[in-house]
Amino acid sequence: MNDKNLFDENENQKIEEQEKDIQQEKENQVEEKKEEKKSAEVKSDEEERKKKFEDEVKERKEELRNKLKEGMAQNNNKNNKNKDKDEENKFKQLGGKFNFKGFIMLLFIITLVMSLPAMLSDTGKTPSNEISYTEFVQSVKDGKIKKVDEKEGYIYGYTADEKEVFSARMITDRLGGDVKLVETIEANGAAIKSVPPQQMPLLLNVLISWFPMLLLIGVWIFMMNKMGKGNGGGPQIFNVGKSKAKENGEDVSKVTFDDVAGITEAKVELEEVVKFLREPEKFKNIGARIPKGVLLLGAPGTGKTLLAKAVAGEAKVPFFSMSGSEFVEMFVGVGASRVRDLFNKARKNAPCIIFIDEIDAVGRKRGSGQGGGNDEREQTLNQLLVEMDGFGNEETIIVLAATNRPEILDRALMRPGRFDRQVYVDSPDIDGREAILKVHARGKKLSKDVDLRVIAKKTPGFVGADLANLLNEAAILAARENREEITMEDLEEASEKVSIGPERKSKKVIEKERKITAYHEAGHAVMHYALPNTDPVHKISIVPRGMAGGYTMALPEEDRSYKSKSEFLDEMRILYGGRAAEQIVFGDITTGASNDIERATAIAHAIVTRFGMNEKFGPILLDNTKEGDYFQQKYYSDVTGKEVDEEILKIVRTMYKETLDTITKYYDRLDAVAKALLEKEHLNREEFEAIMKGEDILSEKVEEIVEEKTTEDTLQNQ
Repeated sequence: MNDKNLFDENENQKIEEQEKDIQQEKENQVEEKKEEKKSAEVKSDEEERKKKFEDEVKERKEELRNKLKEGMAQNNNKNNKNKDKDEENKFKQLGGKFNFKGFIMLLFIITLVMSLPAMLSDTGKTPSNEISYTEFVQSVKDGKIKKVDEKEGYIYGYTADEKEVFSARMITDRLGGDVKLVETIEANGAAIKSVPPQQMPLLLNVLISWFPMLLLIGVWIFMMNKMGKGNGGGPQIFNVGKSKAKENGEDVSKVTFDDVAGITEAKVELEEVVKFLREPEKFKNIGARIPKGVLLLGAPGTGKTLLAKAVAGEAKVPFFSMSGSEFVEMFVGVGASRVRDLFNKARKNAPCIIFIDEIDAVGRKRGSGQGGGNDEREQTLNQLLVEMDGFGNEETIIVLAATNRPEILDRALMRPGRFDRQVYVDSPDIDGREAILKVHARGKKLSKDVDLRVIAKKTPGFVGADLANLLNEAAILAARENREEITMEDLEEASEKVSIGPERKSKKVIEKERKITAYHEAGHAVMHYALPNTDPVHKISIVPRGMAGGYTMALPEEDRSYKSKSEFLDEMRILYGGRAAEQIVFGDITTGASNDIERATAIAHAIVTRFGMNEKFGPILLDNTKEGDYFQQKYYSDVTGKEVDEEILKIVRTMYKETLDTITKYYDRLDAVAKALLEKEHLNREEFEAIMKGEDILSEKVEEIVEEKTTEDTLQNQ
């Protein structure tokens, strides 16, 4: 039984194994079928891809053939045009262009050459024996003279064989006028011969007769050429309405965006404009519309014109540059005509850029009271508005304009559709100033001690033009001192020269005024040190520089965009520090604080009327007068004006009293700083802060001098 069971079990196992093998074979077959299907699908996909690829290749080949055909046709046209141009140039070289001056000169030379034989020929008297009139009459009577003629004021007598010729000066103009002589000749049987007078060459005779007319024609052509020229002297009557835009083409500028630094956002906006010009289809395919105008706004010197030059240098398209003042002329309608001519030129050269610098000269608000409704400026502005809004959708023309007075521009000019983008070119921050300094430092030899970051910190408020001027002044100072490199000292001096003025070392200052200046500047510096909301002192000097007798320079630790009321009040206290020091030390006041008083009063006025920082009036704008306005824009009555004056006076008196208290508190430090200034004339930040901490820098200086002298003596003894 056991054996049978074992046999059955073995049989069952074999059967199970066979069934498993069969199932695996089926599964393998199924998988093979799937793989065959997949491979078939892959093959079909590959075949489809190959077909698509072959079709694409065929299409590209056809496109290339068409482009090659078009290119060959264009080249043929260009070659034909070049041939025509070459022929024209050859024709011009051969004199194809009529030159009136050359024509007149050629006529003169031809006439002169043709007249030379006549002028060089002997047109004087005929060779003869000249005798007196009486002898001539006697020879006729004696029968020696058988033939007589007159020529050139002389009467000539010939013998019978004409071997001898006698001549005599007639006593009358013509022979016929001498009746007695004629009767004598006839009585003695002599023959009278009539000789025609000598004539000038025909061409010379024609030129002489036509010379007045030719002269008038020449003068007329000369005046017409002068009047028709677009440049040069003359009234330019027939060209007064033509645009004076400078068409510079692709070689407009070598400036690129690499030469622009410190205004990253503005540069990004204009880089996009360049992409519009280079690849307009890329944006049109998406549905983007190319901006018609970009208005560059910003303070003078921030780099608006430099950005426009960079756009021209990067875009490599025709670039028309023109100043806004060139549109405005004395005659009404001339500016509008120039605008039309400018945009007609631009349409012929599209894609292109039009740059209008100082557009506020022509884009001023209409109806502002400056001129009537038909004045030249308003007509020019109207034409500009029409031209900017009349571009076709396919025209790739971008207008760049720059101004530092956007508040006076007409609203219609600044709306989207004309100037779609307004790019504000702001003053650079400390990083921007450092980048600008690095750009302008290219090509200049800087010494190893130069740290442009320090100069960037020292020049808050400087724009690109100021920084470029600073580096140029530093290079001039280095060259003046015969140095081959620009040092940090040169840059420090140049920064002070640009911001304050040149140092006047040669000016003689009396000791009394020198002492007053020392205490005045010490008062400013002490207030900087004593007050919390101020910038640290960088340098103090009593050497006259520019219009100032001395100066205290403070540098901000960081660039700030806002200013608080406490900072304004501390600034007023600092400004009053010089006058307060004079009053406490000398018991008198001078005119040296006039500028400080002016600035402090302006701050107090702004606190009350503009910034809404006064407790009595609160957040209200009372005065909106801007710099350059003809009239004051007051928003208050005379009664309120009296209260405004009282509040301003209250702030001024409070700040000055607090300044007097602070100067009195720090009198010892004030005296020490003033004495150090009288001794050294300049104090830097470290020296000033050491004095304010109670250190005696003057005694240390004396000790150093004594030590140097002792070392020199010991060296000499050795």
